[in-house]
Amino acid sequence: MKKYLILLLFISLLTSCVTTKQMTYYQGEPAKESELFKLNNQPYRLQVNDILYIDIKADNPEIVSMFKTAESNSGNSTKGGEALYFNGYTIDRHGNIRIPYIGEINVLGYTTKEAREKVELELGKFFKNPELIFVTVKLAGIKVVVTGEVGSPGTLNLMQNEVSIIDALANAGEITDVGNKENVILIRKTLDGVKKYHLDLTNIEIFNSKHFYIQPNDIIYVPPLKQKSWGTGTTGFQTFSTVVTVLSFIVSSVLLVKNL
Repeated sequence: MKKYLILLLFISLLTSCVTTKQMTYYQGEPAKESELFKLNNQPYRLQVNDILYIDIKADNPEIVSMFKTAESNSGNSTKGGEALYFNGYTIDRHGNIRIPYIGEINVLGYTTKEAREKVELELGKFFKNPELIFVTVKLAGIKVVVTGEVGSPGTLNLMQNEVSIIDALANAGEITDVGNKENVILIRKTLDGVKKYHLDLTNIEIFNSKHFYIQPNDIIYVPPLKQKSWGTGTTGFQTFSTVVTVLSFIVSSVLLVKNL
């Protein structure tokens, strides 16, 4: 009986606790060359519900003010991401943004550079010297939803031009000890439909993945390890304590039944 109990305890310790390998990021050595470099550096193409920050400068401020929203003219554009929800230019379900006096401009599938050129072209119709117009078009932050086994799940709006999956997870409080770093799920809505990708953050090759950089409106889900559902603990000591408690209960129950 003692041999079986010791064997059961040993097997439980091996299978129940979270191993160092499961908890360690970026294992292995990076490849010297990556054929995915160009893929990782392809510009993002605008999609429905993206919010653009558009700033217009010219030698005639009065004419420029005509094309700005009321909030932009009042100076609220410097207040951060929340203000950009009101004074930014949201791409509607038809792929259009609306600019005062110009009307609707379709930018769906455009890069920010291409969108800027299109806005400059439309604005040029109102100026004698269109070459003097200076237009800036940027994404109003990169919004991403991070859920699952992270410290602070929720929606993030990172005011950066480029955000990696590591940036997103770090801002969401990191993956917990019972989060599955080997199978982080990335859900992305593209022009071709919804895509689902599986990423292994324990492998150094994650830096060469074409999905290393996230896109606006991505969803990142970190599933739990099996150890969480087992409830045996994340460390060897926690697992040992749990197993000892269970075995003590079994032994006490057996002795109690024998004494009846």
